[in-house]
Amino acid sequence: MPTKHILLGISGGIAAYKSCELVRLLRKQGHTVSVAMSRAAAGFGSPQTFQALSGHTVWTDDTADSADGMAHIRLSREADVFLIAPASANTLAKIAHGMADNLLSTLAAARACPLAVAPAMNVEMWRNPANLRNIAQLQADGITVFGPASGSQACGETGEGRMLEAAELAELLPDLWTPKLLAGKRVLLTAGATFEAIDPVRGITNLSSGRMGVALAQASRAAGAEVVLVAGQLQVAPPTGIAVHHAHSAREMHEAVMREVDNCDVFISVAAVADYHVANRSAEKLKKDGNGTPPVIELAENPDILAAVARLPNAPFCVGFAAESHNVLEHARAKRLRKGVPLIVANHAVSAMGSGNNQLTLISDSAETALPEMGKRDTADAIVAEIARLLEKAT
Repeated sequence: MPTKHILLGISGGIAAYKSCELVRLLRKQGHTVSVAMSRAAAGFGSPQTFQALSGHTVWTDDTADSADGMAHIRLSREADVFLIAPASANTLAKIAHGMADNLLSTLAAARACPLAVAPAMNVEMWRNPANLRNIAQLQADGITVFGPASGSQACGETGEGRMLEAAELAELLPDLWTPKLLAGKRVLLTAGATFEAIDPVRGITNLSSGRMGVALAQASRAAGAEVVLVAGQLQVAPPTGIAVHHAHSAREMHEAVMREVDNCDVFISVAAVADYHVANRSAEKLKKDGNGTPPVIELAENPDILAAVARLPNAPFCVGFAAESHNVLEHARAKRLRKGVPLIVANHAVSAMGSGNNQLTLISDSAETALPEMGKRDTADAIVAEIARLLEKAT
């Protein structure tokens, strides 16, 4: 993932404490972070705290005028993205109406980079018609609005108005600079491990963490697609801002995919789906019989989700994964032909499952492209770029 210079604006609100974690996460991703604070924001988090976290001078209404008086110009020219988090109702109103009477609103007016805001306010303030008109105006002006979330608030009330969590904002921010290679497309993905019950407490599953599927969902969203994720067991948080349908078993996943596949342009089958389910599942927990005789488990074949989608009359562009333990490329090539899909992603199952990195080979009709070992989000971006290339080639 490319690293960027991010200008973080902080307006007055208790959610400013989340911005401390946001600065830490962004720097951990390799980004440079500059912080600009409103006068009210300094009452919720000190400039010294944000200077220590960001490693750079923090700009305020007072310090912006004490230098050359051009901080509102220079800061936005240095930045690739300007994010205001938290963005109070007052700050949003000023930006929506073109006011420029403090550092944050002046930065917004003079910016030469994309602007996003993360609203944070009381539920009734969020619902206020004037605020909703301001939000609509910001969106009409091309400003991205992240959130808000719904939940308990510092005032004791519950509802919409909570600022998104720092991790969610760090995940969404790259969407602002990612090329929209899949704009106008609808992408359906599966991710995670399925679970085939033996009895009420035991089952057959696998080591898949779901990281690759979640990364591909994030990369598809960043590329401008409408994304739907059918998720089995995930060991990572599901992606932000994406419709997620949970499926326990392979048959549940198959049913969920077939419900969602209509009007999809792309189907990416990433989930580690069990080939078999237990035909004689016990309604009660199986107990030892004391004689050392194990229970007999009868297996029945599960539906082949990828093949079923590929066989549809108006099938979407289908992408499969071949996680193999040996002869990886040989098995992947055969799987692509057997399933009848235009693109298969080959990897070594033992090294990939549960890991944060991946080393893949993309196999299509026309080429085999080996990718270097990378983090799964970087790998996902490369796969999305290949999907976009092949879609364009097919038109």
